[in-house]
Formats: sequence, structure tokens, C-alpha cells
Amino acid sequence: MRITVFRRLMAEEFGPGRAQVLARDHVLSGLGGRTVDQALTAGIPAKEIWREVCDAFDVPPERR
Repeated sequence: MRITVFRRLMAEEFGPGRAQVLARDHVLSGLGGRTVDQALTAGIPAKEIWREVCDAFDVPPERR
């Protein structure tokens, strides 16, 4: 998954403003205690990050 697709999915699911705040501030244990932005910088694949976000926020299967 491209990062641009990942960012679009985040914005669609949470709204553009909240998606940016979540990516910057919300620490996910499934990403080794990193935020989304830190995980992307560390080279973790966007698809893996999206799965962790979906699990953490109970995103319904049809939107994953």
C-alpha cells in the first residue's frame, strides 16, 4: 500500500484533522509503542500500520 493511499484511508475513516492528530500523537502498542508517523519513518509498511490502526479503533471489516 502506498503512503498516499494510507493517508487517504485515514482521512476517510477519521476525518482529515483527526487523522493527522492520531498519526502524530496516538501511540500503538502493535507498532512497538510508536505513533503512525514514527512507524512510517521507521519503514514499517503502510499496510501493516493500517491493520494496527483498524484493530485499535475497531474499524469495521468492510472498511479495512
